[in-house]
Parts: sequence; C-alpha cells; structure tokens
Amino acid sequence: MILLINTDLLVIGGGPAGMTAALKAAKRKAEVIIVERYHELGGQLTKQTHRFFGSKSEQAGTRGIDIARGLTKEIQNMSEIKVLTEATAQGYYEDKIVTVSYQNKFRKIRAKRIIIATGASEKMMLFENNDLPGVYGAGAIQTLMNLYGILPGKKVIMVGAGNIGLIVSYQLLQAGVEVKAVIEADSEIGGYLVHASKIRRTGVPIYTGHSVKSAIGESSVKGAEIIKLDENWQMITGTERFIKADTICLAVGLRPLVSLLIQADCAMVYVPELGGDVPIRDENLKTTNDQIFVAGDAAGIEEATAAMLEGEIAGLKAASEIGYLSEDVVEETRRLKRELKKLRGGPIGRKIRRGLSKVRGDDNVKKNRYSHLR
Repeated sequence: MILLINTDLLVIGGGPAGMTAALKAAKRKAEVIIVERYHELGGQLTKQTHRFFGSKSEQAGTRGIDIARGLTKEIQNMSEIKVLTEATAQGYYEDKIVTVSYQNKFRKIRAKRIIIATGASEKMMLFENNDLPGVYGAGAIQTLMNLYGILPGKKVIMVGAGNIGLIVSYQLLQAGVEVKAVIEADSEIGGYLVHASKIRRTGVPIYTGHSVKSAIGESSVKGAEIIKLDENWQMITGTERFIKADTICLAVGLRPLVSLLIQADCAMVYVPELGGDVPIRDENLKTTNDQIFVAGDAAGIEEATAAMLEGEIAGLKAASEIGYLSEDVVEETRRLKRELKKLRGGPIGRKIRRGLSKVRGDDNVKKNRYSHLR
C-alpha cells in the first residue's frame, strides 16, 4: 500500500520561488511539504556567487549562495515545514493527489493547495559537432566551478550575451580561465550593460549578430567556427571565422519545466518572451486549475529575485485560500506586487512585460484552455 500524506500546502521545487512560498505560508501557520529532487534546497541560488542588484528588500549586495543558505536555515527552523529532498513528483491525478518518489518508495500527497515551482531546463543549440566533449551548458559550468571547484577548460567560447552568459563569463575570468569571445546571435546584448562592460574591460570581444557554425575537433573541442548572421538570423556565407578554444559554453536560454502543469490540465500558451510554454495565471499566480499556483521559472524565465517575489505572493495567496488569514495579508501582497512591478520596469524588463501581457485575463484563459493539446 502506498502511504497517503495529507497537508495544507504542497510546494514542488525547492529553489528560490519554492522556498519563499513555503516560508510565507508557514509563517501564517499552514502546514507545508516541500518536494525537492536534489539533495539540498536552493536551486539556481546554490550556483550564484555574484551579488544581486536591486533594493535592500530584494537582497541587493548579497550573493545567491548566501541567500540560499539564509532561506534554508529559516526553513529548518519552521516546524510547519517538512522537506523531502532527493524526491521527485511523478504525477498529478484527478483526485488532487500528487505521487512522489522518495527513499525508494512512492508516497501519495493530498494537499489543499499546490504551488509548482519546478524551475527550468537549459536549451541546447543546433550546430555541427555539438555533441563533442567540451560543449557545456552554462548551468553545468556553474555547477562545476561554483559547487565543486572544477575548471571546465582553459580557453572558453561563450555563446549568448544575456545575463547568464555575461555573468558566467566573468566568473570564468575570475577563476583564471581565458574567455576567447562572447558570441550573440541578436544584434544587441541581451543582459545588463554593467555586466557587458566588465567583460569588455578585460579585453574580451563580444560579437553580436554572430553564431556558431560548427565545433572543431575529433575527440574533444579544439575550437569553433563562428559565422555572421543577417537580419533574419541566416548565416552569411564567406564570413566564417575560427576561434581556438577547448570549451564551448552555451548560454542560449532556459525552458520552463511545465509537465506537471500540463498534466493537471492548466491552460497553457506559448510565449517566446517567457521561454516557451507557460501556464496562464492571474495576478496572484493562480492557474486555471483552482488548486494550483505557479511561481518562478516554471511561470516564465526571469531573474531569481523575481522568482522569490512570485513565490511569496503565491505562498500568501495559497495560505489565505486555505483559511490562514492575517491582518497584513492584503497590504503585504500589494507591497510584493509593487516590488515585482518595479523590478520589471525600464527597458530591460520590456520583454518580460510583453510576455506577461499574453498570460493574463479571462479572454486568454478561454482562448487557450486546451492550447497545450494542439
């Protein structure tokens, strides 16, 4: 017989969004279970050695790894929260039960509300010999360096000039690795210019409007052939250039992990600005499944600060719906939404704002109710 566990709130994913969601709900005295597939909480924060931007309330000046440690300590001190690490949510069923694989056994968890904060996976890129040893995703390189102290190589080509590509390039430089170039297919740098400026001051060239045509090497990477792109992102023959390197790092975006949301029949819509298929939800992060909220990269690819704020909003709203109300919940929710709006302001947040406009509103819910089945 499979053990059945009842709880107020089930949080699937122990990254920045999942941790803040659990804490907000638990501080209102809701019973919470966190299911995390890795051996520790923290998600992407455990790889982030850089300091965060923003205001003091957004952990400005604090390193991601320290934020993860602080949140983990808070969770450990909350008797209302139970954490299942090295546990995997296997499926969502019509009777509102989630089956979880934990310690070589299956558990069934029935929760009054569920917050899905499963994060994202790295996108790969098509080019000749992209399976050669020495081709990594940026997340893999961060794991090697920042968690285990292992250098991926001596000479690296970074593909992607978004925030992840720029930050990881700088971390590589700090570790003594030579970054040969940063390659960006778009005509503009996608990340914060302050990150790009740090890279350029070290003498690393950033080639916008370029892509990788092929990795060069037989048993491992020996370099890459890059090529210029036209305004339609088509390769321009005759513009090839060889760059010698032993590592190619791909920072070409993330894809929301939404399989559980699809299984729970949450209405989905494809939004390129948010990374791919994402759930339609209201301003409180509730999906079209009345039991399920979403937060963090599973809702759309953004920075960790946005994920933490979304987690707090979802945690507050979920706890309130269960019956764990407090006098400050309305004002606290408004404050968090103001912080999130401010974070998404300005030209950098334009793409996110455009994407979010496609996932809210009753018309979108009706129109896209079964879009994931097409």
